[in-house]
Amino acid sequence: MNAKDPITVLPTDTAVSQRAARELLSSIEQAQRSFGVASVVLTGGTIGIQVLRDVRAFVENGFTEADFSKVEFWFGDERFVARASDERNEKQAREALLDHVGVPEDRIHAMGAAGEFETVEEAAEAYARELTAHAAADSTLPRFDVLLLGMGPDGHIASLFPGTGLIDAQGLTTAVRDSPKPPPERVSLTRSTISSAREVWLVVTGEGKADPVAAAFAGEPADVVPAGAVAGVESTRWFLDEAAHSKAAERGA
Repeated sequence: MNAKDPITVLPTDTAVSQRAARELLSSIEQAQRSFGVASVVLTGGTIGIQVLRDVRAFVENGFTEADFSKVEFWFGDERFVARASDERNEKQAREALLDHVGVPEDRIHAMGAAGEFETVEEAAEAYARELTAHAAADSTLPRFDVLLLGMGPDGHIASLFPGTGLIDAQGLTTAVRDSPKPPPERVSLTRSTISSAREVWLVVTGEGKADPVAAAFAGEPADVVPAGAVAGVESTRWFLDEAAHSKAAERGA
C-alpha cells in the first residue's frame, strides 16, 4: 500500500460493487480507444462476482459503449477442481457476465481444470504458456489494463495466502497445494504478474476485512498481508465500503 494510492470509500457493499462496475466499463472503453482491444483480469469471491453482475446490468440497460467482442478476459486465480464445478471462478464469471455479453470464446482465458491436467503444477505451467503466447511486445506477459482483486479476511489476494511464502513465488504463475481455505489445490498469478498490470484494483467490503485493510495501509510485511504488497504500474486503487475501511479510518488512513 502506497500512501498515494487512490481510495474510494462508499457506504455499502452494493454501492462499492456498482461504482467498481461503472468504472470498469469506463476503463474498458478507454482501453479500446487507445489499443483497440481491452484486457481485464477477473477475480472471484462474493464481491468480485457481484461486480460482474452489475457490469452485465449496465450493459443490458445500454449504459456503456464498451464492445465485449474486443475484451480479453484473464483470471487471477482458480480452484483446481473439475471444469463444471460451481467452485470455479470461471463458471461463476460466465454465469454472471461472460456468457451474456457477446465475449468470443477465444477471448476467455480460463485456467486449467482437474481432470484435464494430472497435477496442479501442470495447470499452472500451461497458464504461464498461455500468458506468454499472448505477450505484448518486449514482454513475457499480455498487457493487462485492469486487474481486479478481492481480499480475504486473512489479507490474501488471488490464491497468495499469508504465512505461506506464496507472495514471493517466482515465475508467471504458481501452483498452490496446501491452501488454508478449501479447496487445497489452486493456480494463481504471482505477485510480479499481478503487479505488471497497468491498474490493480482491490475491491473489498465487510467488517471482517477491516483489520487486514488497516494492516495493508499500515505497511505490514508482504507475507503478513499480501494485499498490501501488490501495485499497478500506473495506479493501485482501493474500493471499500465503510465497514471494511473502519479500522483504517480509526488510524487516520
